[in-house]
Order: sequence, then structure tokens, then C-alpha cells
Amino acid sequence: MRKLIEFRNIVKSFDGQVVLKGVNLNIYENEFVTLLGPSGCGKTTLLRILAGFLEQDEGTVIFDGQCIDKVPPYRREINTVFQRYALFPHLNVYENIAFGLRIKKTGEDIINQKVSRMLSLVNLEGFEKRRVTKLSGGQQQRVAIARALVNEPNVLLLDEPLGALDLKLRKEMQRELKRIQQEVGITFIFVTHDQEEALTMSDKIVVMNAGEIEQIGTPLEIYNEPVNAYVARFIGESNIMDGIMKADYRVRFDDKDFECADFGFKQNEQVDVLIRPEDIRIVKPKEGVMRGEVKSVIFKGVHYELMVETRTGTKKTVKMHVVTQHDLSNPQTGEKISANDFYVDLEDLENNQIADHDFVSIANAQAWDEEDRDISLTHITHNIEKAPGEYSITFGTDKGTEVTVKVYVIHPEYVEDARHNIGISALDFFITADEIRDSMAISTDLKTWASAEAWNLQDDSSVEITDVRFDFDPAEVKEGTYDITFATRGREYKIETTAHHEVGDKVGLDFGPEDIHVMHKEVADV
Repeated sequence: MRKLIEFRNIVKSFDGQVVLKGVNLNIYENEFVTLLGPSGCGKTTLLRILAGFLEQDEGTVIFDGQCIDKVPPYRREINTVFQRYALFPHLNVYENIAFGLRIKKTGEDIINQKVSRMLSLVNLEGFEKRRVTKLSGGQQQRVAIARALVNEPNVLLLDEPLGALDLKLRKEMQRELKRIQQEVGITFIFVTHDQEEALTMSDKIVVMNAGEIEQIGTPLEIYNEPVNAYVARFIGESNIMDGIMKADYRVRFDDKDFECADFGFKQNEQVDVLIRPEDIRIVKPKEGVMRGEVKSVIFKGVHYELMVETRTGTKKTVKMHVVTQHDLSNPQTGEKISANDFYVDLEDLENNQIADHDFVSIANAQAWDEEDRDISLTHITHNIEKAPGEYSITFGTDKGTEVTVKVYVIHPEYVEDARHNIGISALDFFITADEIRDSMAISTDLKTWASAEAWNLQDDSSVEITDVRFDFDPAEVKEGTYDITFATRGREYKIETTAHHEVGDKVGLDFGPEDIHVMHKEVADV
């Protein structure tokens, strides 16, 4: 296949920010190539440099063996279809398609012949006289494609042209674009952030990230053999685990050794392990290579998407003290006010991680008037010291309505899970039954009331608390003491299956060496 386009060490910056970092890429004749990546990765910038709308800071663009760095856009044998189509609203379909030919002063008989062919190609025969403003989004896109192709370019650039269409129409146009490309036999370069579009249409996919190319390959290569976790996550659904390559064809993850089809890694190298959801089979617990519990089930139309937990997360249990309602009324101002006793972590005080205004949410302090309108708490006074003990704090309004509650400064017990590298903390707390019943998001509020948090033991980065467990009905809760358990996410596997399962089912997971793909760890920028 003949090489048509070469990007050689293309560098481009905007306002001092580098958006292309020395990109090298070859594109061949008659290929359907997709530049795939998230917003800001540089894919549209690369396309605009090829079209001549932008000039690179460094590097060279070779087209059909010739440098085109100084060739203006209108002289390049390249046409572009934009997401917004850029059709002329005052012209009908025929005249929109014919516009470029008229600029070239092409004969009317040739224009008629070429426009007719384009109308047939994009399935718009009979729409010649229709105003483009009266067309659907998909029809407008077809006109834009026909207008670009009628000039017989060697390359057609498509900058997210399907982004404005609804899902059904987008799928139809994916098939249409591939058919058109095969029929006209020219190179298509397509920009998208949609993985399905890339997999459906492309001969070659170029996965980009932060101005660099991560991987180039066919859809099958990109999907089945991603070079790293970034590509694996961007293309298709993924289960990605930390692993250790014990030896060729043997990898350890989830505290077990597994046979795999990969080799050539260093012994005991830290790796990422990928298993696609469709490659995991649900079996009886005793028949699986690991066991788990179904945590969620989502029906996707042709299959179910299951989340199966094989390893529980790090957890911390605290006491929730449900106490009597204790609103205080101020007849002179017509105001009411309330707050709860609460616990404070001594270490947070010592590190100045809690400001006075934070005590408002911790104590669930609030004030309101006779019409139940919220009133701001404008002053907070306390005698809290950076030492364990019992203290008092007073919350008040502008009109002098006040409530005083107790504050217990303590050394809490942290849970440090060295095996999973996670720490978690939470405090006992006081709350009223009415406040629980009024909660719109009980799990979120329980985390706030308990000051629950989790973190990575290595770098202190935040870790999400994904599970809040309790055994009371928020609508029927009574005074008393209850256990609340906060937990981080355990090891969960996403699985696609046609068999129905219920949340709580105990299942086995089965997969073979050919279902495991081992990848080098991504190297972080220094």
C-alpha cells in the first residue's frame, strides 16, 4: 500500500501549552484512519495542521512525497467535513454540493454530472431543490460529505461529524460513511472520542493522549492487545488489576497465580492485568477460579452487566446515637435552632484541618423561622483545645438565638489495611430521628455526620468510600444506638452475561490463560 501522508515530529503549542509533542504518523492510500482520544488530546489540532488551517511549531507534513508545510489550504488535495457541516443556508442541496465546482469555473454539464453522482452516492436523489434548512441532521451531514467529495480530493477529513446526531442516526451514518469510503476509494481521516465509532468504521485506529500517540493498530489489535491501561480503558469495557509478572506465562493478581499467554516481561515486574467483561464466565462457586458475590445487576437489552465483588474493601464501623429532638425556641425573635453533640479527631485539630465553619455541618447545626425558612448561623464560639477532652460550642444567629452542645475531642482508632494499602477513619456521632427521616441521601449524610474518609497509605491521596452499611429503616428509625459501617470498594469485576442473576448471589468466576492480557505499567511524566 502506498504511503500518502507522513507527519514527522509535529509539535504545536497554544499559549505556552504543548498540545502536540513530536507526533510521528504514517497514513496510507485508501485507508479509513481514526484519530481517537478524549477532548484536548490533540487529535483535531493534528487534523487542522494537515488541512492547512494551522501551522505547526516544529516538524514537517509530507503529502504524496511532497512537503506541504507552506501550501495554503485551498491548494491541498484535501477536503474537510466539520461537526457543524457549515452548509450555506441560502442555497439548496444542489447548489451547496456544486459550490466548489462553480468556484473552479467548471462547465455546467460537468457540474450536473458530478452533483448527480454525489446525490446518488449519499442517497439524496430527489432532494436537489430542497433547502438545506429543511433537512434532518443526517441529511445535512450527507450534503456536507457530498460537497466535500465532489471536488475529488485524495483525502477527506472528518472532524467529529456524527457528534450532533442522535444514537440511532449516528449508527446508520457509521455504516454509510464506511460504505462511501469503500465506494469512492480515497483516504478518510476521522476524528472522534467515541470508541464504538472507531471500532465500527476504521481500518486503523490511532489512540492519542495528551498530545502523544499511545498505540496504532487495527480495531482488533487495539481491542485485544492494548499496550497499556489507558488504551484498555478507552477502548471497550475493562477489568484492570495490579499484578506481578512472576515469570513468562505466569502472572499474580488478586492474591493468586494464574497462567497467561504473555511473556517477555522482567521477573517480578509490576504490571497491569486486563480481562474483558465478556471473557469472564459465571459458574457455580466451586467451579470458578475465584468466588464472589453479585453486587449489582443492570439489564443492557441483549445482556446483563454484573458487578461481582471477589474481595471486600477496607471498612470501619462506628456508633450512631439517635437522640431526642432538641430544638430550642426563641419567642422574642420567632426563631428556632438546633445542633447535635459531636466527636472531633484530635489530629485534625492539631493539623488545622477543621475550621469553625466546618463545625456547622459536623454538628448538623441549623436555624429557621416560624415559616420554616432557613436562617444563617452568623457566630460560633467555643472553648475547644487541641487536647483530648469534653468541650462546649455555641451556634447563634444575628438576633441572638443560640444553642450550645458538647464536643468530644478524641484519638480515634484508624483502620490501616496494609495489604490493600488503604486507611479509613470515621467517628461515632449523635443525630436525631427527624434528621435521619428528613435525609434525601442517607448514605451521603451518614458519611458527613461521621466525618468518614479513606486514603491511600502510600501517598495520602483520597480513596472513595463506596459502601455504607446499616440495618435500620430511615423512615422508621427510633432512639437508640446503631452500628454504621463504611467501606471502600473491594475487588470488583464487571461481567457481561445473558444469564440472569440477583444481587447477593454467590457465584464463581471462570476464565482461562487466553482471556488474561498483561500490560506494562504506564510511565508517569516526571
